[in-house]
Amino acid sequence: MSAHLTTEGWWSIAAGVTVVYMGAMHWCMPTPKARRSMFVAPLAGWIFLLPNAAIKGYSVSHTLFIYSGVLVMFIVMLVPVAKKVAADIAEQEQKPWDKVPLNAFSLYWMVGSATGCVAAVAYLWPFLA
Repeated sequence: MSAHLTTEGWWSIAAGVTVVYMGAMHWCMPTPKARRSMFVAPLAGWIFLLPNAAIKGYSVSHTLFIYSGVLVMFIVMLVPVAKKVAADIAEQEQKPWDKVPLNAFSLYWMVGSATGCVAAVAYLWPFLA
């Protein structure tokens, strides 16, 4: 993959994925507090990802691939079950003293889709070298 994409190409992909992520999370999250917490994810990704990548000696292309993959994972995890998750989040914020259980389908979807995304990233990782 990296033979076909330059570092500038990966920057473009990361920027595009960030924009799509921000739009999807704005649409998915029911309250301003939930939106703020999801908008912090790209910033937190850079705070934790860059030092980790530098320590492990990953290239910029690998780092941007991981960043984009994580944001796509959140989109795939949350957008299909957005209404159910939004209802759970809103209820939890209205009743902070009670633990609101997640909808079973939403929980299974998020775990399964996250596993699938991690498997896809792991499968594609060797092609970046």
